[in-house]
Formats: sequence, C-alpha cells, structure tokens
Amino acid sequence: MITPDEIKKQASKWWRAFLQSHISGEPFFPKRIDRIGKVKPGDVTNQFETLQLQIERLYLHSKNKTGTGYLVKTEQQNFRRTGIHELPEFIEFETQDDYISFIGKKKEWQTFLTNYKQVTETILALQEWSFNNCLWLCEPKINWVDIMRVCQYFKQNPIPKLYIRELPINVHTKFVERNQSLIKELLDVLISGNINKTEKQFEKRFNLKYAEPQVRFKILDKKISQNLFSGIDDLAISISQFEALVLPIKKVLVVENKTTLYTTLTLPKMNETIAIFGGGYGVYNLKNVSWFNNLDLLYWGDIDVQGFEILSQFRNYFSQTKSVLMDKGTFDKFFEDDKGTLTTVSAKLNLTNDEQQLYNILKTNNWRLEQEKISFHYVNEYFKND
Repeated sequence: MITPDEIKKQASKWWRAFLQSHISGEPFFPKRIDRIGKVKPGDVTNQFETLQLQIERLYLHSKNKTGTGYLVKTEQQNFRRTGIHELPEFIEFETQDDYISFIGKKKEWQTFLTNYKQVTETILALQEWSFNNCLWLCEPKINWVDIMRVCQYFKQNPIPKLYIRELPINVHTKFVERNQSLIKELLDVLISGNINKTEKQFEKRFNLKYAEPQVRFKILDKKISQNLFSGIDDLAISISQFEALVLPIKKVLVVENKTTLYTTLTLPKMNETIAIFGGGYGVYNLKNVSWFNNLDLLYWGDIDVQGFEILSQFRNYFSQTKSVLMDKGTFDKFFEDDKGTLTTVSAKLNLTNDEQQLYNILKTNNWRLEQEKISFHYVNEYFKND
C-alpha cells in the first residue's frame, strides 16, 4: 500500500508540469495516482492487521481526514473468504490548493505568481520562455524587477558598446555580472538577431566592451622606437589596438616565455623587427592580426611537446611561420635531463619532418629543454648568422 511520503514524492514530480499548465491555461486537476498497491486476498486474511495500519496511516494525512491534501478514493472488493471490503482504489488531488498545500510549496507558488506577472506584463515576448523555464520564476532571491530593467535596456540598445558597469540602467553596478546566466538566457530570446551566437563570454556575446587581452611586444629596431614611440621599445596594448597597428617592419619574432622576451633587446641588430611575448597557448589572441600575413614570422618556444604544439597552433593561423632554436642540435647541446609535462594531444600537428621527429622523441621520453637554458652567446650567434 502506498504511503503518504510516497504520495508526496510522486506529486512533487508534477510541480513543473503544474506551473506550465497555469501558463498555458490548461486544466491540471483533478490529478490521480492510480498505482497505490493492489490488495490481494491473502493480505486480508493473513496480514489484516498490517493492512489495516497501512490504510489508517493513509487516511490520517488525507483530505478525507484533514479537509485538504490528497483524497483517498475507495471501491468495494469482494473476497471469497472474507466477503466485501471497502479498500483504497486510487489517490486524487481535487484542486490546486489541495495539491500545493500537501507538497508544501505555498511560498514558491506565491513567488511564481508574482514573478510570472512581473515578467509577462513587462515583456509579453517572454511568455514562451517563462513556460519553458518556469522553475526560475519560483526562486525567491531573484530580483525580477531589475532583471526586466536590464532586458528592456538591451531591447532598446542591442549593441551597447559599453562596459557592463557603464550601462545606464537603474540597478546595482554588479547586478548584471551576478545574474549573467539568467540574463543571458533571456537576451538570447529577446535580441537573438543582434547577438554573437558563437561567443560564450557574456560581453562578447552581447556587444559589450570587455577587458581585452594585452599584447606585450618589444621593438628591436631602435629607429622605429625613436621615430614612432619616443624611444620606448617595450609596450603592452590591447589586442584590438594591436590588430590596427601600422608598423614599418618585415619580421616578427614570437617567444613563448616572458623571461626570453626580456633578453631579446640584447640580440644582434634586427632591423624592421619586433618581438612578441606569445604566452604559450596565448598565441590564440594573435590569430586575427591580419598584417602578419605579409611578414616573416618566427616562433621560438621551449623544446618540449607543448612548445611544438603551440608552434603548430600558430602555424595554423599563419602558414609561413618558421621555428627558431627548436632543433635537434640545440636540444642535444643544452639538454639537462629535465622532465616535461605529458601531453593529451593526439591530433596530427602542423610540423616539418624534422620538427615532427624531435617532437616524437620528446613525447616518448617526456623530455624538456626550456628557452632560458640556452646560453646568450649561442642565441646571439644563431641570430647573427640567420
């Protein structure tokens, strides 16, 4: 025989469908639970006391007894040995008040009604979203008044081009940041024609300004630094500004490590050249620098599996990229039996035959030679003869 706890557990599973029925206007009650446990003849004859206790407990919490909650519907059953018995046949919730009271969601129901009214009266277009996401409307801590203010602003200004905290919306300065996941879902519906659908970052997706990655670079040609930057040769600017640069250069040297970047100014004279701190896999930020397409590009990374994987990544962006100081001779000369980091990459890399052979050796033995362990003299001689 079904218990009151089992009834509550099953009825609670209807909560979402019940809320949706309110939105759609479809009737939800009366609602039945038919599978409550069939009484067999043996239960009446051999386990009568147990059966009687189960039925008493079922009635104790029922509308039949308390005036609210579930109703026990009975039916007469005739057993050969014991005759006719009035036994529970199914459970029924007659009204929404019975249902809500029994599952203990009076507060959630009132919250839902208030929030649903707030949302749909402010922006009717969110009715379908409310149907599909009705559980959001039961959350008591969500300030739907302010959420709607944000949505209305974006409806009127779908391409703000402002930082989040610059938005002229009468909400707390951190409100949008703290409610991004919910606001994202709503804006995806409301301004779908003005969003960058492939972007996951909130600011990029909804045409906002954001803290862009910085490109750190050194100008290795003193004439350029003096003529264009008042002698400054070490700069860091946003990626969008870097993409728009116009420099009289022919060559770019991308280095993996920041320490190596510091030493590039000691290299032999390199006319019309800049050195960039790639930051490992941060070379991704350079993929849209279109003026790289007409330059000689050099990549200098650690001699380990990650170094060659980053080289491959950068070469996928710019096919003319050549590696420097990432060869077998350099590795053999300076290797100190250091261990590297195991790789999980299995895809084919964009490497030359020599690079691929060295990569295989490094991967098999988990070896590593960091840039910093190559002597200045060796590096200078390399570039002097380049």
